[in-house]
Amino acid sequence: MRLELLDYQLPDEAIAQRPAGERDGARLLAVGASGISHHRLVDWVELVPPGALIVLNDTRVRRSRLIVKKETGGSVEILFLGARRSEGGGETWTALGQANRPVRPGARLSLGPLRLIVERKGPSGELELSAEGHGDTEEFIERHGLVPLPPYIRRDAEAEDSERYQTVFAGELGSSAAPTAGLHLTHAMLAALRQRGASIGFVTLHVGAGTFMPVRCEDLDDHPMHSEYFSVTQALADLVSAARERGAPVVAVGTTVVRALESAGDPARRGHVRATTSETRLLIQPGYEFGVVDALLTNFHAPKSTLLALVSAFAGIERCAAAYRAALAAKYRFLSYGDAMWLPERCAAELAATSSGQGMG
Repeated sequence: MRLELLDYQLPDEAIAQRPAGERDGARLLAVGASGISHHRLVDWVELVPPGALIVLNDTRVRRSRLIVKKETGGSVEILFLGARRSEGGGETWTALGQANRPVRPGARLSLGPLRLIVERKGPSGELELSAEGHGDTEEFIERHGLVPLPPYIRRDAEAEDSERYQTVFAGELGSSAAPTAGLHLTHAMLAALRQRGASIGFVTLHVGAGTFMPVRCEDLDDHPMHSEYFSVTQALADLVSAARERGAPVVAVGTTVVRALESAGDPARRGHVRATTSETRLLIQPGYEFGVVDALLTNFHAPKSTLLALVSAFAGIERCAAAYRAALAAKYRFLSYGDAMWLPERCAAELAATSSGQGMG
């Protein structure tokens, strides 16, 4: 797909810098075959078909941004992405570092009672850090770290972000960013969905920093899609099978849920998933044939992003473009802390649109 088809003008003032006053207080743009309608997020409960299976991402965002001291002097801002632990108890962290001077292999960083040694630096700037000393690195990060707000939120993290940049159902620690569609949901909304006969299931997909990596190639097929850990349990696979048996739709809350469910799709039984724990590099763009997800709740995404490509594949390029134009005209708020869009049905793949001049602009 040509990247220019995913381009549109996003004014700075349309990028939400703070969340809505209440979790369910955001606006909601519904986009269906009958057209576009405007709602409040709390209305979504009534828009979801009774009996649907709602799938949420229960990942928890790590408080992964810290300012650490180099033993030779100076400071480094570190964004911790994840850790590998050896059988002997050793720890190796992958991280991104930012300092006035380049952080080079061999540098030693002080982290409270711990020391981090920069073992190597990858081609994209990622650091590999080995930890030594007494204490639990993860625990130290969670206690002293800051919420890793996205780069387009141009302010420092505040106390409010510790709660609002986390879903109410977050459980499995490991994300570098929030599954943002889920930020809108409250316990009261989930209870109301259950009262209407909906089932609720969970996947885990740890959002990586690569979700913010810009697409730099002209053709999306050439984009090196980042890898993210995900897990689909047998319990969720059973819920999906039960939804199919009763003819109920599978509703994904967020693009991360879409990637997890589609990555776990059962090739032998279309519409079903298999229990799977793995890494996914699935890149969904127009022309992709969805096998599992029937409806999608999602936020508004940045131009020229893989997230926008996924939504365009689900809604259809022209329908998605019309929705974004309507949202901008109506002053909806965009990106992580912004408003949401409800797609109650997937559109037939618009293969022709990927080669035509009809894009987001």
